Amino acid sequence: MILLKLLWRIKLQIQAVRGFRDVLPGEVALWHKVEEIARSVLERYGFREIRIPILEKTELFSRSIGESTDIVEKEMYTFTDRSGISLTMRPEATAGILRAYIEHSLFQLEPVSKLYCIGPMFRHERPQKGRYRQFHQINAEVLGSSDPRTDAELLALLRTLFEELGLGELDFQLNSLGCPRCRPGFRSKVAEYLGSKKAHLCSDCQRRLMTNPLRVYDCKVATCKEALAGAPVILDELCQECGAHFLSVQKNLSLLGVPFSVNPFIVRGLDYYRRTTFEVVSSDLGAQNAVCGGGRYDGLIGELGGPDLPGIGFAIGEERLVSILQGRAGVPSFSLDLFLAALGEEATEKAFFYLDKARRLGLKAEMDLRGGSLKAQMRRANKLGSRRLLILGEDELSRGVATVKDMDGGTQVEIPLEELESAMAGWKEACSQRG
Repeated sequence: MILLKLLWRIKLQIQAVRGFRDVLPGEVALWHKVEEIARSVLERYGFREIRIPILEKTELFSRSIGESTDIVEKEMYTFTDRSGISLTMRPEATAGILRAYIEHSLFQLEPVSKLYCIGPMFRHERPQKGRYRQFHQINAEVLGSSDPRTDAELLALLRTLFEELGLGELDFQLNSLGCPRCRPGFRSKVAEYLGSKKAHLCSDCQRRLMTNPLRVYDCKVATCKEALAGAPVILDELCQECGAHFLSVQKNLSLLGVPFSVNPFIVRGLDYYRRTTFEVVSSDLGAQNAVCGGGRYDGLIGELGGPDLPGIGFAIGEERLVSILQGRAGVPSFSLDLFLAALGEEATEKAFFYLDKARRLGLKAEMDLRGGSLKAQMRRANKLGSRRLLILGEDELSRGVATVKDMDGGTQVEIPLEELESAMAGWKEACSQRG
C-alpha cells in the first residue's frame, strides 16, 4: 500500500501550492461545527453576515493597513489586471467590510452596524504550524459605537463563543494603543530607546525602527523581545480620555465576569488600531499562540472616505482554532441516519426509490449502488456509522416489507412498505430531537 501511494504521488506531479492546503472530508466536519457555533453566537449578539469579494483594489489595503506594515510591504498577493489596475487578494477582512459599509451607505440604515464574515484570506508569509498562505478567518465588526461597553461586549461574545466550543483555558490579553493625541509622544520615546538597542534587533526591526518603531513590539524574535525588556509602556503615556476609556473597558469586563490580563506589549500588526487592542492566546499553539486578535480603529472609516465613525472588531484564525479542537476532542465522526442494503435488481430499484424519499425527508442516507453481498453492504453501513440499516431482498419484496435494524441496539423489526415513508419521517424527527 505504501509503495502504491509513492508511485501514485510520483505519477501525479501536480501538487498543492506551498502554503495552501486541502481540508479533507474528515476534517471538514470540525470546520462545520466551528462555523455553525460561531454563526449562532454572533447572531445571538446581534451580528448579521456580510460576504465581501476576495479581490480588492490594492489601494484599499495600503491605506487601511499601513504602507510600512509587513503585510503591505512583503506579504500581499498583488497583481495588475489587463486594465492596468493593481488588485490584491484580501490579506484581512476589516478593510473590505468597511469599503462595503461605505460604498453601500450602510451607516444610513442603522446608527450602529454589527457585521460578520467567514472566509479565506491570503498572505505570502512563511508557512508554519497553524499558519498558511491561504487561511480562514471569522471576522466581526461593530461600526458606529465608541462606548467602552461595546469593547467589553465584544470580548464577552468571544468568551461565550469559546465556551460553547469547549475551550475554557484561553488567556484574554488586553492593552490600549492610545490615540493620535497621546501616541506620538510614546512613539518618540520608543524610537529613542530602541535606537540604543539597535545592534540587538533583527534586520526587520532595524528597518521598522525607521518607519514604524511600534512594530518592534510585535516581533517574535528572541533578541528583539529581550531588547524590549526595559522599553517604555504605552499605558504610562495615555491621555486622560484614553486612560478613562481603558479603565471603563476593564470595569465592564469585570462586571460581565470576563477574565482578562493587561499586556502592555500587545501592538498587533496593523496600523489602524487605536485605544483598545486585545488577543486571545492558547498554550496549545507554541510561539504563534494567538487564536484571536482585534481592537478599536476609530478614524479608519473616515480615512477610507466614509463618515467619521468609530469601529472595533476581531478576527479568529480558523486553522488555529480547529487545531486546538482536534488536539482536545479529535475530529467528529461522520455518521448516517440510514443505510439501505438491497439484494437483487428489483430490490435495488425499490431501495433506490426509498433512498431518494429518505433524503427528501431530511435523512442522511446512502446505499452501495455497486451491490454486493449483504455482509459486504453491512460492513459498508458500519464504516459509515449508520444508525439504521434497511434491508430489501427478494423475500422482503414478496411479503411487502422492509427489515430495519437498529445498528446501536442490534434489534430489528419489519415495516410494511406502505408505512415506510411515514416511519422514515418519524426517524427524522427523532434525529432532530437528538440534535
